[in-house]
Amino acid sequence: MQKHFVEFYSPGTLVSESTTREIAEWDIDAARAMSAGIVERHGSHPYAFRFITRSRESGDLDSRISAKSPLYFLSGVVETYDEVVKRDSPNERILRSNMEVNGYKRVITCKTPWRITLPFGDDDVLLSSEDAACDA
Repeated sequence: MQKHFVEFYSPGTLVSESTTREIAEWDIDAARAMSAGIVERHGSHPYAFRFITRSRESGDLDSRISAKSPLYFLSGVVETYDEVVKRDSPNERILRSNMEVNGYKRVITCKTPWRITLPFGDDDVLLSSEDAACDA
């Protein structure tokens, strides 16, 4: 037995809030449409989602994650470490330090409506960079 889910991530107080919904299949357009109806505490909206497939065999007591997609960022601005260092903004001292210490090559910044900056991994996907609400 197999079921597909989409897990949405929204800015939270200390960690991201998440909401999981069942979905018929791994369909990016359907997930984007679903994201419009998600509102977390403090009015935050999803910045990203990922698909998860859970499977269970006849002898299993519970399901397990059998497949997971990369993160799909709904919108945002992706910047490299070099771009962040070159800008040399005093407000980004901790960001530059975190990128250097943790080896982050790229970060993404979005507003949903809260501003959030996160590592942008090699497998991550940016669906739209043309969102006026996401000015970095």
